[in-house]
Amino acid sequence: MTEPETATEQPALKRVMGPGLLLLFIVGDILGTGIYALTGDVAAEVGGAAWLPFLVAFLIATVTAFSYLELVTKYPQAAGAALYAHKAFGVQFVTFLVAFIVMCSGITSASTASRFFAANFFVAFDFDWGKTGVVVVALAFMALLAIVNFRGVGESVRLNVVLTMVEITGLLLVIFVGLWAFTGSGADVDFSRVVAFETTSEKNVFVAVTTATSLAFFAMVGFEDSVNMAEETKDPVKIFPKVLLTGLGIAGFVYVLVAVVAVALVPVGTLEASDTPLVEVVKAGAPGLPIETILPFISMFAVANTALINMLMASRLIYGMARQHVLPAAFGVVHPTRRSPWVAIIFTTLVAFGLIFYVTAFANSKAISVLGGTTSLLLLTVFAMVNIAVLVLRRDVKAVGGNFTTPTVLPIVGFLTSLYLVTPLSGRPAQQYILAAVLVAIGIALFFLTMAINRQLGIKSPGIVDPTHLGEAPD
Repeated sequence: MTEPETATEQPALKRVMGPGLLLLFIVGDILGTGIYALTGDVAAEVGGAAWLPFLVAFLIATVTAFSYLELVTKYPQAAGAALYAHKAFGVQFVTFLVAFIVMCSGITSASTASRFFAANFFVAFDFDWGKTGVVVVALAFMALLAIVNFRGVGESVRLNVVLTMVEITGLLLVIFVGLWAFTGSGADVDFSRVVAFETTSEKNVFVAVTTATSLAFFAMVGFEDSVNMAEETKDPVKIFPKVLLTGLGIAGFVYVLVAVVAVALVPVGTLEASDTPLVEVVKAGAPGLPIETILPFISMFAVANTALINMLMASRLIYGMARQHVLPAAFGVVHPTRRSPWVAIIFTTLVAFGLIFYVTAFANSKAISVLGGTTSLLLLTVFAMVNIAVLVLRRDVKAVGGNFTTPTVLPIVGFLTSLYLVTPLSGRPAQQYILAAVLVAIGIALFFLTMAINRQLGIKSPGIVDPTHLGEAPD
């Protein structure tokens, strides 16, 4: 292990994030495409009780968050799940696989956002080009993100702050519309739908709830990105537990409230049929207000935040793995003037293009839910590993002292629930497994191809990937 030496060779990251900035980062990272795009698909599984899967997803995410808290306060370094896999198992291929799965989840999440962006685009401008038009706009949006990404991380981070505020504003508007309607605006409000379970004949209530939860879980992801900010947070051992749990609580409360408002104002069938369910909510709740005209534009900018963060993360992970000699060296090429990893950006963008084409061709009516569900499938696999890693690493007595310690039962519960939601027993559609398997297979093929190239060129691959340098932006 050479981590102490590496730490002395590189300048330390500046600790600039206090509790307020960290909370904004966490809340902004969680709130996004999931609730904007998938409310109708979740309602389709369980009927009016669409708030329940969001609540269950929040509880499962919180259990796993406790494991992340123990690990991030024990190892306050960037790299997140890849670092914990490296510490716990010490196997190069496992560390690589975890990092690559996280990267893939970023691309599937961004692809979900791009597909939803395209749907809102045609609602906002009130015209229709059909399926072809949706694909064209989604691809153009993804290409635009690649250009922003190419220009550099500085521009991306500044844009992210603006988009986070837009994202939060859109959800607050939906909640405002709900309160307006509930207090006698004349809108047709039906609270009986909120407690009505309506499942398909093939599924019992339990399977319907777990299927919906596996989809709603997409709305709760993002908090795990915050552990990558550990080296830039002031006193992370003290700050992280309170701030992360507060951020999750805020997001969970907002999601449940939005789901209740949505179902009380709009019939489940209408929500399910729409690619822009929250637009249907404001149409029903405030037909005389201009919010229904504004929200599609807000939704477009809101999901752009999700896509930008995830494509930025994905390209930097690919770059980092190339620099560690576990992916072809070409992915580590940096543009001489923009200082951005342009080959990695092109690769991740092309993968996103492929996903958009696939879901449009084979799952058009469910394209957004297939992409969102694949994202949750990939991340739930990582969460299962993290819950095991926290128990394995209890034996590491050399780690930072005074760290947060989660009750042992929580990682066990987190592992079992995450593992269950990964399996077909949860009612997850086969298309999500196909997409995930193809993405992981690409990573495995690239890994072994790189190992063969390294042997031919006489490059000695590291015995263990150093995850503290995965995802580092070029200087």
